[in-house]
Amino acid sequence: MDLLAAGLALLAALLFAVASVAQRGAAAEVPDDAARGVRLVLRLVRSRRWWAGTVGDTAAYVVQAAALGLGSVLLVQPLLVTSLLFALPLEARRSGRRVPAPARRWSAALVVALALFVVVGGPTAGADRSPPSAWLLPGAVLVVLTVACVLGAGRRRGARRAALLAAAAGLCYGLVGVLTKSMVSLLTTGLVPVLTGWETWVLVVAVTVGTYLQQTAYGAGPLSASLPAVAVGEPLAASVLGVVVLGEDIRASGPVLVLIGVLVAVMVVATAALARGAAAGAPGVRRPARTS
Repeated sequence: MDLLAAGLALLAALLFAVASVAQRGAAAEVPDDAARGVRLVLRLVRSRRWWAGTVGDTAAYVVQAAALGLGSVLLVQPLLVTSLLFALPLEARRSGRRVPAPARRWSAALVVALALFVVVGGPTAGADRSPPSAWLLPGAVLVVLTVACVLGAGRRRGARRAALLAAAAGLCYGLVGVLTKSMVSLLTTGLVPVLTGWETWVLVVAVTVGTYLQQTAYGAGPLSASLPAVAVGEPLAASVLGVVVLGEDIRASGPVLVLIGVLVAVMVVATAALARGAAAGAPGVRRPARTS
């Protein structure tokens, strides 16, 4: 089951990467004078590339849900960061450039750290669902952290504002990952439990708020400030919730536990570095507006 869950997580990461590159390409084709607000949205919804990316995102989420239905959050969510490994060469090919040497080194570090984490740590599954009482304290902490990030962003400008808003989005997306696992469990009992389950509606709220915060972060400052915060914040938040709420664990103790800590640190640093590199390589120059 874990092997199949890992394979599905990697497939989801690939689909997320393809969707991301497609949507960035569509956004890059929008002239500067139409690259804000409603005019941007109206341009994008007329783009086949943007719709292809949206379909890819939807397919990736379905595959992610299937992976979470088979494996633990501690296994699936960290593997999703490999979307950065897929996105870098895809973006480089689209733009006719080579993947920079530092990105290749960080990619290798991330692959090694992830492989060792899965093999040495052996993440174990916990409960698929937990009662609302188990969510009260961690849920309250999550809300407080998210609100603190948003309020802190209100007092700042530029890169710091973008990073704080993106961190808040990452917290929301981490919650989405854990709630998705619960929703998949509900789905096995029928559609009615899904529609009446509190997890489903909290998930909808988390997706909505997370998407709004992420888009606001993209407009508040450089992508190099916001993308790493989301890329790191989502798996970290999901993993903590998986342990605290669902009772997941890693099979390690003593020196091995120290090694796991080092591997997690390497994954965080490598993910942030790759996200920053992906943001730097993202299309930033738009075609000039037509004058005729």
